Amino acid sequence: MNPVLKNSYPANSIKNMGKLYLVPTPIGNLDDMTFRAVKVLQEADLILAEDTRTSGKLLKHFEITTQMHSHHMHNEHKTVEGLVDRIKNGQTIALISDAGTPAISDPGFLLTRACVEAGLEVDCLPGATAFVPALVNSGLPNDKFVFEGFLPVKKGRQTRFQILAEEERTIIFYESPHKLLKTLKNMVEFFGAGRKVSVSREISKLHEETIRGTAAEVLAHYESKPPKGEIVIVVAGKPKD
Repeated sequence: MNPVLKNSYPANSIKNMGKLYLVPTPIGNLDDMTFRAVKVLQEADLILAEDTRTSGKLLKHFEITTQMHSHHMHNEHKTVEGLVDRIKNGQTIALISDAGTPAISDPGFLLTRACVEAGLEVDCLPGATAFVPALVNSGLPNDKFVFEGFLPVKKGRQTRFQILAEEERTIIFYESPHKLLKTLKNMVEFFGAGRKVSVSREISKLHEETIRGTAAEVLAHYESKPPKGEIVIVVAGKPKD
């Protein structure tokens, strides 16, 4: 069945009332920016950015001149109330992160929750999110999966692995390059050396790659070839008896 496509946002429609837009931005390839994302960012009264320097380059590329304020994990607790008031007073605010969809392992949840609780309209545009292509590329079951994001660095890390060792659904993690080896070693220890693992890095960028194998094989690969770039780990669930 073919979907019915329609333009549900006529010209200047976002100016009619205050609203929060969560706008995904490319995770590497600027061609992944959508027409609608550009339109919303151009017409918004204010753009909230995780890092204004990083987002400034993106906005300049698409000739977006909307005023931009910093909104990140260190200040979002203090600014949420004021931002909700601005939306109540009729302003349209667009939230972006450095890359991907806001509030997915990035700032945005607190403001979204506050807007929902205040009865304000919230609209998350469809767009780039790193874990979706990583999951599909992995070749692991994707009919049921659980997204874990970043693991605890110290406190609670071992306990989390012990719990996830019993998870039967495919598991998705985000990880930084300098912690990847530690995490893969933990997976060998808690999940078993033979558990299937897929590591995708630099998704949509020039040097994108996906390494698939057992936990032990993928660990050996990255011990000989130190990883770089943003990383998504996809792990098969616990085999059913």
